[in-house]
Order: sequence, then structure tokens, then C-alpha cells
Amino acid sequence: MPARRLPVIPDLKQLRHQAKDLLRAIRAAEPDALADLAEFHPRRPEPSSVKLADAQLTLARSYGAATWTRLVQSCDLIDAIWEDDTDRVRALVLSNPDLLHENAGVGNSNWGPPLSYAANVGRDEIIEMLGSLGATDLEHAIGRALLQGRLDTARKLHRMMGSPKPPAGSLGGPAYTLKPDATALLFEWGAEMVDERGRAMPPVDVVLGTDSRSPERKHRILELYAEHGFVYPDTPMMALHRGRIDLLERHIERDSSILERTFAYAEIYPPELGCQIPEPGLYDEFLPRTPLGGTTLLHVCVEFDELEIARWLLARGMSPNVRAAVDVNGFGGHTPLHNVVVCYANFWRNFTGGWPGTQKPDNGEFARLLLEHGADPEARASFRLNDRGTPLDIRNVTPFAWGEAFPIKLVVSQASMRELTRPRS
Repeated sequence: MPARRLPVIPDLKQLRHQAKDLLRAIRAAEPDALADLAEFHPRRPEPSSVKLADAQLTLARSYGAATWTRLVQSCDLIDAIWEDDTDRVRALVLSNPDLLHENAGVGNSNWGPPLSYAANVGRDEIIEMLGSLGATDLEHAIGRALLQGRLDTARKLHRMMGSPKPPAGSLGGPAYTLKPDATALLFEWGAEMVDERGRAMPPVDVVLGTDSRSPERKHRILELYAEHGFVYPDTPMMALHRGRIDLLERHIERDSSILERTFAYAEIYPPELGCQIPEPGLYDEFLPRTPLGGTTLLHVCVEFDELEIARWLLARGMSPNVRAAVDVNGFGGHTPLHNVVVCYANFWRNFTGGWPGTQKPDNGEFARLLLEHGADPEARASFRLNDRGTPLDIRNVTPFAWGEAFPIKLVVSQASMRELTRPRS
């Protein structure tokens, strides 16, 4: 099994640097480097005799490539696809026919063989050329095109496949990436709200549980399911998920205590809609973030980047200092500011390892909104994290201190932390 995974767009120059670094580390008898050599080099040479070619081979095999040459081919092929260079892709495949059916990113299998990879980025001419050479991954390719929202490419692939009815479970891809236009296209082609196990259920669990964040697209997908006959539970939390302030208003008119009430994890992610529930006592909610179980509507708005609904709730009289429940072990009690500093929405503001257009600005807007409405930056709470099976307790921390202590910095908003320390009149 590969120990390393190529990024979506591998950098050959960086890989060459990695090979040289690995060579130096092997010669210095660094334990991790020696372990790589022993595991991935087929001949297991003596460290003292290792040359650059040995380090390159070891590195390539750790990425899932059989040889350094195959790793270089992967970089060249992916670069040619991104450059939309049909002739270069053709030349690479004709000189190395196995490339047509192997994953473009070798051990990174998500984006698939070259035709599927090209579908991810909408390279239609390359797709047509690879199809003429005998590529067979059309079904995987159309799924990737829909997942990425490449509708013209998906239509082309659909025609190449003979315009079949989408299979069960096909709605799941665009549900994960929150692509409502792709969802609508699948319905146009006759997709049914049936999952891969045959249950009459749209992938609401995927929409709610995805690590993607886009309120508008999330709302639209959920409404598409409703337009095609799905009936949601009539709850305040489902109204929030759907972006239906009108339904949320009715709940509050019937019971204004909803603005102070905390909601169990199962109310936020209903198991009757297929959502997975964390194992009790493990303090692991599947994504790294400030806990959501036992929080309020405002906390949930933060996690899902629902700025406009949060603005509406605050205008409706909800306190910005409303606290989460405290569990039997004394953990919880956090305010929405704790969630602003550490939430999964921040991942997409910090992540720089994707492809163009994936990073969102970290401008601290949610923190400013709460602070302008009187949120207390000195509010304290206690947390237990599951650090790879080992409990990690962080007690009596302010939102700023929570951001400093949280071990996974990709989900920490530095802009929000700056807002917390900015002087206010």
C-alpha cells in the first residue's frame, strides 16, 4: 500500500527535491528514511551504497508507481491534461499504452485514468481522443465530471455512453461537492432518489455530512430533492439546513425558546435520513472542528458558513453568547465564537493544496458579526479531543486560546483570531 499520495497536480521538480532529500536522509541513517528504503526498494541495498537512482525508485514506489520513470510519466501526463495539450497526451499514451487504463496519479486513484482525469477538468477534446484509443472508464469519468460540476463534459460522456439512465447512487457525487446543476442534470436524465443499497432515499446524509461548504448550493440541492417528492422532517434544524428562514420563523413563533435551546447531534444529523452518529464517549465527530453535538442554531450556522441565517437569528434576538450544553464529564459550554475560530468551514480558507479556485478568503467576517452584536471574547469552555484514539483535554479556554491549542491548524481561522484581539471602542 502506498505510504505517500500524489497531490491532484503533482510537481516533478518538487519530487526530484524529495528524492535528493531522501538520499541524504538514508546516508545519514535517519530511521524513517531507512524504513522507506527497506519497505519500498525491491533489492534493499545497503544504505552506505545507495545512489540517487535508488532513492528515486524508493520514493516512486512509496507513491504507488512501479518505477521512477512511471512517476515522471504521471507528472507529464497530468501536466499535459491541465494544459489541454491533446497531442502531448496522445504521444504519451501511444508510447506507453498501459497509461490509458492506469490511474493518472498512480496511487491517488480518485481522479482515475487519463480519460476520467480529463473529465474532472473539462478537457473534452482529450476525452474524445482517449475514447478513440480505447479508454473504457466512461462510467467513472461521467461520475467525476458531475462531481466537479463539468456539465458540458458530462453531457458529452453521456452521449458517448449511449445516453443511459443514471444508476442508483449517482446523485451522491454532486451531493458531496454540492453541485446543484449537476444534480438537476441527473434528474433530467431520469435519475431516481434511490441509494446504492436500493433504499428510496436521496443522499441527504451526504449533503449534510460533506466537508464541502456552500450554503446556497446546499440549499438548492436539498430543495431539488423536495421538488422531486422527498418530504423532510419538520424541525428547526432541517429548516436551517435547507436555508428556509420562513420555516424557521414558524418554529420560533410557536416556541421562542428555540433561540436558546441546544440540539443533540442526532437532531443536527438525523439518522433517519441516513446520517452517521458518532460512538458515544469517543469525542469524535468525523471532522476536526469545535463540537456540534449539544449546540444551538447559531453554532450550527457557524459550522456550515450560514452567515445570512446567523445575521437573521441575531436580529431576531438570539444571544451571540448562547452556550453549548456541558456533558457529564464537564466538556462543552462553548459559545459560537469558539466555533468561528475552529470549524471545518475554515479548512477551505486555509487549504492551498488543491487546484485553482478552491481556496476561499479568510476575512473574519463571521467573527466580526458576532463581536458587533456583543459576543464575549473572554468566554471560556472546556473540550476533549480524540487524538488518534488518545483523549486530549483542553480546559477553560477562551476562543483565542482554543484556536492556539487546537492541533489541526487547517481548520483554525487566523483572521478570526485577529478580530478577537483587535481593540474595540
